[in-house]
Amino acid sequence: MVAGAAVDNFLLKKLGEKNFMKAREEADRIVEEAKKDAEAQKKERLLEAKDEIFRERAKMEKDREERRNELQRLERRILQKEENLDKKQELFDKRERGLTSKEQELARKKEQLTQLESKQRQELEKVAKMSTDEARELLLSKVEEEIQFEIASRVKMMEEQVKENADLKARRIISTAIQKWAADQVVESTVSVVSLPNDEMKGRIIGREGRNIRMLESLTGVDLIIDDTPEAVILSSFDPIRREIARMALEKLIMDARIHPARIEEMVEKARKEMEARIWQEGEQATFEAGVTGLHPEIIKILGRLKFRTSYGQNVLSHSLEVSFLAGAIAAELGTDIQLAKRAGLLHDIGKAINTEVEGPHALIGAKYAEKYHESPEVIHAISAHHEDEEQKTVEACLIQACDALSAARPGARRETLEAYIKRLEKLEKLANSFEGVDKSYAIQAGREIRILVKPDQIDDVKSVKLARDIVKQIESELDYPGQIKVTVIRETRVVEFAK
Repeated sequence: MVAGAAVDNFLLKKLGEKNFMKAREEADRIVEEAKKDAEAQKKERLLEAKDEIFRERAKMEKDREERRNELQRLERRILQKEENLDKKQELFDKRERGLTSKEQELARKKEQLTQLESKQRQELEKVAKMSTDEARELLLSKVEEEIQFEIASRVKMMEEQVKENADLKARRIISTAIQKWAADQVVESTVSVVSLPNDEMKGRIIGREGRNIRMLESLTGVDLIIDDTPEAVILSSFDPIRREIARMALEKLIMDARIHPARIEEMVEKARKEMEARIWQEGEQATFEAGVTGLHPEIIKILGRLKFRTSYGQNVLSHSLEVSFLAGAIAAELGTDIQLAKRAGLLHDIGKAINTEVEGPHALIGAKYAEKYHESPEVIHAISAHHEDEEQKTVEACLIQACDALSAARPGARRETLEAYIKRLEKLEKLANSFEGVDKSYAIQAGREIRILVKPDQIDDVKSVKLARDIVKQIESELDYPGQIKVTVIRETRVVEFAK
């Protein structure tokens, strides 16, 4: 048993040595192959590195060549510029030498002129038998006499020109101010007519035995006219604010459809509050548009009430804004206080909002209210004097009166003046057409100028002058007009041929 075990150990040992030898040989073979592979890869990498180095070297050579070419090109440009600078320098030197010679020549000629002038002066003194100072005194005395006469003549002429130009300048200033103002509308008519959804609503407005209409009339102070007009109710009152409150309340009642005395009282009160808020908003908007600040709240309310007043069809608040703008524009042309003129123009008619409550001219009433709410004396005076209720003492007062007249009198501002304005233009054209030799006439510039086309075969240049003078004389004797009327007579001849 022991012997068998020993045999087994011996066999195992021999077998292990044999396997070890095979493994060692295999390892040596693997190592040898790895060395061969490593050597091959090393050679391959060396070749790749050499190729890369060659490519980089070729690229560097190319860049170097391009830079060398660029440097050569820049060098050629610099050399060319240097050549150009040298040429310019030579040209400048040549010109400088020429100028120097000219300066020397001028100095020499100046010296010669001085010598000649001296000799001439001496000769003149010998001929005139007086010195230079004596001749100067004699000449100055004669010149002074002539100048005094000329000054007197020119002063007289300038006075006449100033009188003529003053009117022209005033017209230019006024026309410039008017052209800058563009009102949305010049005439506003307030007609209080309330539309109804149907004629059955008229009976509901009247109410049982007329209680609804009596309640509405007593609360608003407005007369309701319900006639055969289809689907409409007319509100009549001398007070536009009351009429507007009644209109608002009636429209609310119609929309609500519940018409009875208690509801009428509620709606009238609501309309009255809305009216107060609307008046305040209109006043604030007017001050904003006019660019006037620092007004007392009560003054702003009074301005808002003007929105619902009309004068000859012209809305008073729009008129006040227009006067404010015109006054500011003309004040800027004249060099006076622009803000003062605009403020006085905006407030000049505030008396119209309260003259139904206080007796007296609206200008004086407005001035009292302005004084009550601490407006400046200049503004108060301009308000009170704009209708000559008191004598005008400031430029602004005269300005407000003129702008008030401009706003009210310009064509279309008021219904009553539009018809008279058209008639005046028609009379002006008819008068010009009545003269013999007149072909056509056109009144322009709102009647401030008339242009007359004459028949050239009947009126020559000399007769044109006489015709213009005759027309002016007849206008002055027969027509009533503001300012001046410029008469322009145009005589034109034309010869027309056609090339065929």
